[in-house]
Amino acid sequence: MGITGYADLPLHSGHVPPWLLKYMMRLGKAVLEIMLMELGPTQVLKRFSNPLWFQAFNNVIGMDWDSSGSTTVTTAVIREALNGLNADIRVAGGKGKASLKTPEELRMLSEALGLSSSLTESLIRVSRLGAKADNDLLQDGFRLYHHAVAINSRGEWVIIQQGMNPETRFARRYHLAWFVSEEVTLEPHSGVASDMGGRPLNLTARSSLSSRKVMLDLMNESPKKVFRELAVVNAYLKGQRILFGEEVKPPREIIKIPYYRPIRLSSGLLKVLNSVYEIRPSRLEEALLLKGIGPEVLRALALISELIYREPPSLKDPVTHPFSPLKYSYAVGGKDGIPYPVREDVVKSVINELTQVIQDAKLGSKERLRALKALKALAPPDLGSV
Repeated sequence: MGITGYADLPLHSGHVPPWLLKYMMRLGKAVLEIMLMELGPTQVLKRFSNPLWFQAFNNVIGMDWDSSGSTTVTTAVIREALNGLNADIRVAGGKGKASLKTPEELRMLSEALGLSSSLTESLIRVSRLGAKADNDLLQDGFRLYHHAVAINSRGEWVIIQQGMNPETRFARRYHLAWFVSEEVTLEPHSGVASDMGGRPLNLTARSSLSSRKVMLDLMNESPKKVFRELAVVNAYLKGQRILFGEEVKPPREIIKIPYYRPIRLSSGLLKVLNSVYEIRPSRLEEALLLKGIGPEVLRALALISELIYREPPSLKDPVTHPFSPLKYSYAVGGKDGIPYPVREDVVKSVINELTQVIQDAKLGSKERLRALKALKALAPPDLGSV
């Protein structure tokens, strides 16, 4: 559970056929019910936080092994299955406009789970800061379009969100979890793998703490002073010599770092800086929740921190563990026909077997369940410890 990073998935067209979606729902529900019986809500939630497990679950229920749609479809399957089970875990949010309903849904789900109003508001704050972490603080070229939060009755949470790079048409999935970090904006990712990487502006890294402190100080400075410093930064980035003050030496490989781009000194930027200056935030998280504080404002402050105050942010891409999840598609096949078309007879057989395991366990007979657990010895090593 210690790996960190994200998964890269290509954009696929098409949709899940109704007949297949029906089987995905039934199979997903059966798998989750057994997991809840054997592991309990906390451990199941930890599985959701593991991108490798999430991808394997996606493949096992028959979704495309490498599609960007795997995130949205699998999240929807999990959400509906948990609702149908009236489980101690629920999911709020989703794709596009559905993600905007996350706070409202979290209040409804928290009431159903018996959470206090203060804990509910804390979860809503976690949701908002989690989105800010991957959309604003980590600037890797992917814009979020999917945001979902899974919670349980103990107030534990997992965020599953995905962004799309419009140029490469690849999607990137992020998993964040309550047990990883005490702060949602500081290295909150719970782990996944990718074969692609880059040099993003990574203000979620602990090595960016000094830069974050300078940025917070700048938010408490006069906006006019910040604008003057941005003018110096822009002149430098454009290769112009400054007339007054100390000459700034350029960082190495400036052309190869995407975050080194001039800032547009607009009236809108000045307005945002004025609004945050009036608040006088004492913590960066406080400022992130203000209207208008987005990627460009944070990039501007990070550039000042690095080029004028010599406190550079991290450019480390959080990917650490490459993998190929194709093998889990051999369970029942894949929607796109890879490695072979979904076999309806196999899906029915698996659903029937799992349903019988559940029914027997509820009646006190766990022989089938013990036999199923014995298959763990045959699990691939990358999921064996999950």
